[in-house]
Amino acid sequence: MSLARIAARYAKSLIDLSQDQNKLEVVHNDIENLAAACTNRDFLLLCKSPVVPSGKKASIFKTLFEKSFDPMSFGFFTILLRKGREEYMPEVAAEFIKQYETIKKITRVKLTTAEKLDASILQDINSKLSSATSTRDNIALEAKIRPEIIGGFILEYDDKLYDASVSNQLRLMRKTLSGKSN
Repeated sequence: MSLARIAARYAKSLIDLSQDQNKLEVVHNDIENLAAACTNRDFLLLCKSPVVPSGKKASIFKTLFEKSFDPMSFGFFTILLRKGREEYMPEVAAEFIKQYETIKKITRVKLTTAEKLDASILQDINSKLSSATSTRDNIALEAKIRPEIIGGFILEYDDKLYDASVSNQLRLMRKTLSGKSN
């Protein structure tokens, strides 16, 4: 079975269970924290390591998460460990967050600009994106600054990319003037 299918099935199970128990928000918070932990190289290597025995991994997980996570979330981690699926935790966490955002109708949008934007401009962009037909009802806007784009903006969400940056326009003009098509 593919990694994507395994992650989707485990995430769906946890979503369904947490909805049945009215703990979706609590479990989502725990999974966000797990996803953040998975960005730590040492933690990721621990999850993926076939050398570290599952009993040792279980005791490390207990120390790290038992007191701070909801019993349902921690029990889910225990099941993954018992079934030898701990190596899939980062993918399961990412899939859970993806399914949660679908349920809550959230679209994650990355906005890259050359300079920092005022809060009022970000609010305007957020409201325009919320009313767009290509996004869901709720927008999670992440603003990034990259001076090398010179001006304009780059907008990314779902599988869409809209590059209205000055650097991209210059690149396209250079390509056109040089007669190259790629």
